[in-house]
Amino acid sequence: MAHELQERFSKLVLAKLRKELVLKDGVVFNTDYEGSPSAGSVKIPARDTEVQVSDYDKANGISGSTGTTEYITMNITKDKAVNEIIDGYDAASVPDDIVAERLDSGTYSLANQIDTDGGTTLIAAATVTNVAALTKDNIYAAIVDIRKDMNKAHVPKKNRYLLVTPDAMALVLKSPEFTDASSLGDSVKETGAIGKIAGFLVIEWEDETANLAMIAGHPRFATRAQEFSVPVHLQDLSGSGKYIGASAVQGRNVYDHKVTRSAAIRAVYSPAALTVSLAKGSTAGTTVATVTAGNTGTTYAYKVNPASRATYNQTSSNYAGTSLTSGTTEIAASAGDIIEIVNLSSSKVVSVGYITVAASDIK
Repeated sequence: MAHELQERFSKLVLAKLRKELVLKDGVVFNTDYEGSPSAGSVKIPARDTEVQVSDYDKANGISGSTGTTEYITMNITKDKAVNEIIDGYDAASVPDDIVAERLDSGTYSLANQIDTDGGTTLIAAATVTNVAALTKDNIYAAIVDIRKDMNKAHVPKKNRYLLVTPDAMALVLKSPEFTDASSLGDSVKETGAIGKIAGFLVIEWEDETANLAMIAGHPRFATRAQEFSVPVHLQDLSGSGKYIGASAVQGRNVYDHKVTRSAAIRAVYSPAALTVSLAKGSTAGTTVATVTAGNTGTTYAYKVNPASRATYNQTSSNYAGTSLTSGTTEIAASAGDIIEIVNLSSSKVVSVGYITVAASDIK
């Protein structure tokens, strides 16, 4: 019975999670991978070329061509747990409505964290586009330019999405080129999109990353892998030596994200994002970040793998990063880590930049 409850609870949480996620599977991320996330890493198939098409010779036929599917390793670095104590009930007597409430709340919190981590991965690996101050009169032109760049990069036109932050969303809604989802059918509504513009599904994304206006992309080129390493279950705490007549809803979820092609993901900033480069530090296990553009001064701070992203006008004390001197400060990091660097003016965040650490960037 306990095993059946674990399966039932886990299925309920997964169904709720899929609904709560803004950066949904199949819309923003694909789930094409081999292996088990609980094992610590998975393999992502990434074909290097499209299938070759040749003229057919009726007399001699044609030679067979070969393609190569590269398998990219994605390490699973996120391990999140829920351990919500329910006082006054042992595991056998907890009312279903209390369990449901805890599962609902825990799933909502988990979805928010997965969205935050997934968004950080997209931003850090994306091709950055800086644009002038956006208005209702020029935002459509900016989106069309992103469309053009993705066309030139041969990103498939079907299923492209546009994650739009609140300020930019207000401008998109005022654009006469925007088509509301109510006019586009149920299939569009099921994606969580509120409409379309310039061929993009428009998804309202309540993100406040400093100066970020939108992210354009295609789900083929970003992968999410996740599973419960410990299924959701009710744990009786009577034998804990500490809790009397209590139980807990517990479970662990492991997950991670990876972008497999930067040209297919476009992060649009208005005004400009910081442009950052990395080089090996002089100490083993370190990298040095240099800010080359987008700054208004020379005061910086950084975080590695931030739990949440910096917002515009956030105070330096609230941000609580580590002070950085461009081109000098050695940052302890590993391949795959994401470094967030903020530019501070009058002790407030005015711009931000993200970069993913490669093995070649580390001493």
